[in-house]
Amino acid sequence: MAESTLSYWQRGLRHPSTPRSLDVVRALEAVLGLPPDSLVVLIGPQRRSGGDDRRPSVAELRQSWAETCSLMDELSESPGAVGNAKLDVVTVVDVLTMTGQGRASEITSTMVVRAREPGADGFVVTHQDEDGTDMEATTVVATEGCRRGRVRRSTTSPGMVFELLFDRSLAEGETHTFAFTLRLAASVRATCFHRTVRARMSAYLLRMRFDPASIPARCVKTVREREELAPVVSEPLHPGPGATVSAYFEDLDVGIAGIDLIWE
Repeated sequence: MAESTLSYWQRGLRHPSTPRSLDVVRALEAVLGLPPDSLVVLIGPQRRSGGDDRRPSVAELRQSWAETCSLMDELSESPGAVGNAKLDVVTVVDVLTMTGQGRASEITSTMVVRAREPGADGFVVTHQDEDGTDMEATTVVATEGCRRGRVRRSTTSPGMVFELLFDRSLAEGETHTFAFTLRLAASVRATCFHRTVRARMSAYLLRMRFDPASIPARCVKTVREREELAPVVSEPLHPGPGATVSAYFEDLDVGIAGIDLIWE
């Protein structure tokens, strides 16, 4: 349903960081005639070495977002450049408010970023919603540490990109906290909320506040390496007091993390 940005963990169980040869595993897939990545996903995520600093594009992790992601070039001084390349995302907290019809009416995100180099003065957000959402009626409100810049909406998919400007340039290594709210005009019931993680992130907290009269039959915390792959983490969640469910992820690596909603 929506974008942002995980590693592998499940109640303290972590995959060992011993070196593995992806080339050997991929060759074995070819010899056995297996689909690409069908064995790679079984050995878990790969920790990057200090010299491997490439960030996959959102479209690489979520191919269905390709049309929306192309809008990022309209906000870039260098079309085709990696978005937010001067910043590391350290921590994110997303809070969703759900309606009695199971629609997400509001998303508030608080983000902590750290400058990788001098000069970072803003952040570009990509948001993709459920099919049927009226993106023209979806609004962005900067609430803390930033102001809204340019906004671009897709005409072919329920997606948008927008700038959040800091009003000053950060020094290398400096951290900055900012927050914004999306007010949604969704016409369909939400099936999930996922954040896309393009680089290592310390922590991510996702909270969903339901109408007490409309709580899903099941809520499942999930982690995927890419959109088309099966979850490598699938853990049931149980709404607590206030009809709120939370999923917490830490020491996150590249992938897709969030909550799946099963209504019936």
